[in-house]
This record gives sequence, C-alpha cells and structure tokens, in this order.
Amino acid sequence: MSQIRILANDGIDDAGKAMLEAAGFNVVTTHYKADELAEVLKTFDAITVRSATQVRKELIDACPNLKAIGRGGVGMDNIDVTYAREKGLGVYNTPAASSRSVAELVFTHVLTLMRQMHTANRAMPERGQTDFGKLKKQCSEGFEILGKTIGIIGFGRIGQEVARIALGLGMHVMATDPFVKEAIVEIKVQGASETIKVHIKTDDIQKLFAQADVITIHIPMADRPLIGKEELAILKPGVLLINTARGGVFNEDAILEGLASGQIGGVGLDVFVGEPTPRMDILTHSKISLSPHIGGSTAEAQENVGKELAQLLINHFKA
Repeated sequence: MSQIRILANDGIDDAGKAMLEAAGFNVVTTHYKADELAEVLKTFDAITVRSATQVRKELIDACPNLKAIGRGGVGMDNIDVTYAREKGLGVYNTPAASSRSVAELVFTHVLTLMRQMHTANRAMPERGQTDFGKLKKQCSEGFEILGKTIGIIGFGRIGQEVARIALGLGMHVMATDPFVKEAIVEIKVQGASETIKVHIKTDDIQKLFAQADVITIHIPMADRPLIGKEELAILKPGVLLINTARGGVFNEDAILEGLASGQIGGVGLDVFVGEPTPRMDILTHSKISLSPHIGGSTAEAQENVGKELAQLLINHFKA
C-alpha cells in the first residue's frame, strides 16, 4: 500500500503533524489558493482545513482519489458535508478541542464591554496625554459582572463551557437550545476534591431575550439572522450581544440601529459578514469590541485540535 498523503491546507499543529507522521502518513502543510487546489489535491488522499479553505462539490468531484476531509474546529459550513459523505468520503471535525478557548473569548468581550476597555485601548494612545481626566470619567461608567444574567443560545459543548465560566464568575445562567432540554454543568475547583454539579434547564428563547443582560450565540449558521430588527424590541434595554459563532447570526444593520437607540449597550464580535473584509462602520463603531476570528486560536486549542484531527484520520485510514 502506498503512503497516505495528507494536505493540511490551513496548517496543523506540530503535535498533530507528528502523530500523523509517526503513523506513516506524509503530511504537506503548504497552503494552496482556491484556483490551485483542484489540480494539487488530485495527488492527496485527504485534506484538512480550518475556516479559510472551501471544500465544495466541484472540488470533491475534481479529486477522485480523495478519501477523507478533516475540519479543525466546530462548524463545517465551508464543506459540502452531505455530498462528500454520499460520495463515500469520511468527513470529520473537532467540536470539543477548542470549546474552552471560544468560551474564554466570550468573556474577554463581555468584560471589555462592561469596563469600557475597548474605548480606553482605542482612545488612550491619541488622547491619553491631553484628555486623561475625561477618559478616566468616561471609562468609569462600567459594571460588575457579578449577579448579571447571561443568556446562552446554543447549549452544546461551547455553550456549556460558557455556562461553567459564568457560574464561576457569579452570574445567573439562562440557556436555550431546541435539541438540549437540560444539562449538568460540572465545575472543577482547582485544589478541591469534589466537583460541583449544576443542573440547568433550557428556556424559551423569547424569555431569554427579555431577561438576559448578556446574550452569547453558539449555533451553526441559520437560514436567517437570529437577532434582527424584530427582536430588538424584545431585548432587555442595554443588553450586551456577543458573537463568536458565525458572521450573519446577527443582522448587522439591526445591531447598528440598536446601538444608536441604546437598546443594545454594546456588541462583541469575533466573526463578521463579509470576512475577510468586514464593513467599516462595524469596525469603527465606538460600542463594538472586535477580534479577528480567533475564537479557537490559543496554543492549547491548536494543539488539541491538531491531535484530535490526527487521531480521527489515523482511525479512518487504519480501520
């Protein structure tokens, strides 16, 4: 049997690459552009991607030797999954590997917005020497996270990790998910021998909209934005909205309208409509905290993703 060749087109962590090579696979980490990929991929048995590379029907048809597709991360919106599986390809992702990193980024945005850190970080380099007192006053109008209610839309692995952190910070947790009626969230306190278990039942989404001080979304791409102009009137005035899931789950025009009216107090965005060129009025808005799609991009998550993806491919070809 010839050596299995794997193209890690969006890269793979060194630990995952080492696992694949130890299993006898040849791993290539060169990144090829979309117009090059169909020809190059014909000589590979598998491809791994993150969010950058698209693996659509046309590419699958052009590469008859392809036997497996691996997605490092949760969502597989950039892969024609059903078609690939109908063609007999193995399609794999790593939903658990980056959950903690995404959840921690949620709270990076929440705390940034509550304490006006986005304002301070933008303004101080320009105005810190001339308007320090004014900036201090402006950034002193913050809030504590203790006692606030967080609404989690999508209560899978990432949503439950968000709940775990929120409970540790003293927040009230609401969650909604059509496929999850209840969950046991376990909290491990470092140094303690026992694990705290919290039973959370999911609520109606309309109730969550009305009561949550912070709303964070963890769902695949929907047919329509989950929060648009119709939902603005339901939201608790001054709510903070966080999106580390998919660009488009918020209607960006509605978000801007809500920020202008004060119905929305602030927005944290890691994902955007039109990536990699988000709209400028979003990028420059004074009440929006920004990050460039880095939810799962920590050293720990990258290593976990690489290892999990490698093991899935090893299992596929060694079966």
